Amino acid sequence: MPLNEAPPARSDHSHTQAPADPWSTTGERSTDFGSEPTAAQRRRHLATRALNCVLALLALLALLPVFVLLAVLIRLTSRGPVFYLQERVGLDRRGPGPDAHNHRRVQDLGGRVFTIYKFRTMHVDAERHSGAVWAAQADPRVTPVGRVLRQYRLDELPQLLNVLKGEMNIVGPRPERPTIFAELRGHIAEYPLRQRAKPGITGLAQINHHYDRSLDDVRTKVSYDLEYIRRQSLREDLRIMLKTIPVVLLRRGGW
Repeated sequence: MPLNEAPPARSDHSHTQAPADPWSTTGERSTDFGSEPTAAQRRRHLATRALNCVLALLALLALLPVFVLLAVLIRLTSRGPVFYLQERVGLDRRGPGPDAHNHRRVQDLGGRVFTIYKFRTMHVDAERHSGAVWAAQADPRVTPVGRVLRQYRLDELPQLLNVLKGEMNIVGPRPERPTIFAELRGHIAEYPLRQRAKPGITGLAQINHHYDRSLDDVRTKVSYDLEYIRRQSLREDLRIMLKTIPVVLLRRGGW
């Protein structure tokens, strides 16, 4: 969900029983609160981490001129900082189930909160009066340069730094703000299960669906995220990365 989106008001009948956890066989399952990982799981984790670090570092070096150009354009065309920082909900390292280890947090935010980096695409204090709302194709709060960045998803490039820091992968479910996460998990029972994988810059949902315009769009993306988690592998990640290229170049689903 883009930065300027929020779900509709929570219904009194929105809470449903949590579904079965699909996190039983694949992905980056945490071992903080469960059995020790197998040798195969450790190798897969190390290979995934190495691939993400190498690709993120190479991309940052190759795109450095683009970063400089975009920074200059943002500063020259609108008041405010070049980068936009925001808290997002990341990987949930707690083991599934009601054991005592799952209740160490005073407040359950759904995962480890981290700071995400983006190129600023909106005017400063754009949500002061409206608050977070669903994305629109002609949002007056988006700057002219920001509109182009969103169409080509260039505003997400600084998240390569999040990948190097280990907070994100290149491929994974898109992270959401804690307040919006809290609302969405009240409407969609499966929503917290997305946090069983490290969040990503792109994902199966992003190459198959457009920006969210309604709660139904969020449900569709959740189904894609859970499908990705069930079949997560290096091959799947590389396939999604390659399919992201035409999505970006052809501006599919970007506003």
